[in-house]
Amino acid sequence: MRVAIIGATGSIGTQALDVASEHPERFTVVALAAGSESERFSTLRSAHPHAHAITGGSREDLVALIEASAPDLVLVASTGLVALPATLAALRGGAAVAIANKETIVAGGELVIAAAREAAARVGTSVLERLRPVDSEHSALWQCLAGEDPASVATLWLTASGGPFRERGAAEIAMATAEEALAHPTWTMGAKITIDSASLVNKGLEVIEAHRLFAVPMAQIHIAIHPQSVVHGLVEFTGGSTKAQLGVPDMRSPIAYAMGYPERMATRVRSVNLLERGTLSFDAPDLVRFPGLRLALEAGTRGQAATGTLIAADDVAVTRFLAGEMRFGGIPALIEAALTQFAHAASPRDAADVLALDEEVRTFARGWRPSAALARGTHA
Repeated sequence: MRVAIIGATGSIGTQALDVASEHPERFTVVALAAGSESERFSTLRSAHPHAHAITGGSREDLVALIEASAPDLVLVASTGLVALPATLAALRGGAAVAIANKETIVAGGELVIAAAREAAARVGTSVLERLRPVDSEHSALWQCLAGEDPASVATLWLTASGGPFRERGAAEIAMATAEEALAHPTWTMGAKITIDSASLVNKGLEVIEAHRLFAVPMAQIHIAIHPQSVVHGLVEFTGGSTKAQLGVPDMRSPIAYAMGYPERMATRVRSVNLLERGTLSFDAPDLVRFPGLRLALEAGTRGQAATGTLIAADDVAVTRFLAGEMRFGGIPALIEAALTQFAHAASPRDAADVLALDEEVRTFARGWRPSAALARGTHA
């Protein structure tokens, strides 16, 4: 199988290359893309001398990369919307896409799902064979749904660790610093997704993704706070049964499932030992202490303009928070202001509309000013 990786030097891209290296008889890396030159990317070039490779490519460059390398599978692990046109091009060109990019599904999901549906019809497979979720929670749901009748699904459950502020009060969370927010208790991730996990905005984005990927109404997708991060997703069926997917917090497992689908490939990931783990706990999320989650869930019911606004505003808000411009509570405040301004816009009709809305929201978000209380102080 010919594999292209967009976001090759990030956490997901690096682990995908590790999975591919475990199965050299199965995978040939034909294209690599990264946001910038680095020692890591130079090493990848040397390891895959025949692969097409670019750094800092534009949206058009990434489309050209996919067209030139003719992959069977494209793993999209970049951030932002730079890979949206390449994702659409891959699906339309006959490649399957393993998606590890929230922005693409949240901001451009209706377009991407439509392209995946058309691709599946052309080759006679399922939508999820063409558009394969990589996030651990969506992979868990995908695995639980294998072989099941979609009509028998009652509820999808996504789990969340609760992040570093799981037991803190609302006022304390709002005044938190970047150092506190980056101290995730379970996962080792990049700064952006770590902050999104702390605010639980990330979980709202995942509900929107699940709504689009699995064609299940937002009202039938629930969240459980599960600090042990052993159960990654559950599916409740109309007959009264519930299936759950369990595993250690290691992204190589869902990456391998997406790359090898429909087969399960062997990996070096160890199985979870429930006897060692002991008690597993589950609680409901608090939408008062975590207003970003409430806003994300509301945006998911309001259409693609609202979800596109959400993802752009959150990205700028996190950047400004990490730069020390505001306290943690400024993130949901900025998101709410942007949704008030843009959520009622016309739904994007194509990728150009998605990108235009994204830029308009980002311009607004960069100019937004937090209240004096949220702007006060500096971050550690």
